[in-house]
Amino acid sequence: MKWLFCLMFLFGISSNAYAGEYLGKYTINPYARDSVKNPYNQYGSPYSYKSINNPYGKYGSPYSSYSVNNPYTYNAPKLYDSSGNYRGKLSSNPYDSESISNPYSRYDLNLW
Repeated sequence: MKWLFCLMFLFGISSNAYAGEYLGKYTINPYARDSVKNPYNQYGSPYSYKSINNPYGKYGSPYSSYSVNNPYTYNAPKLYDSSGNYRGKLSSNPYDSESISNPYSRYDLNLW
């Protein structure tokens, strides 16, 4: 139930690399115009340089220091809710204190 509640929010993703670079919305709606789940826009396409779904791009590669998929990064994109409140880093790093994948972080998705 907690996951369902969490996914109802619309999260904007912004990059740490370039202050304020918008990387799309993290939402369950795959048809949203700027959803990271929509493969037909620049934020969800596996070929776009701005996409977290591009395995060769800056934000999707498992080797990039700015990637969502790098389990060792501390520079992952940041999440903001629709009100502009910071909600942690969209990161697979379980040791980053601000990562949503860290079960002991105040930004852990299971706490929402």
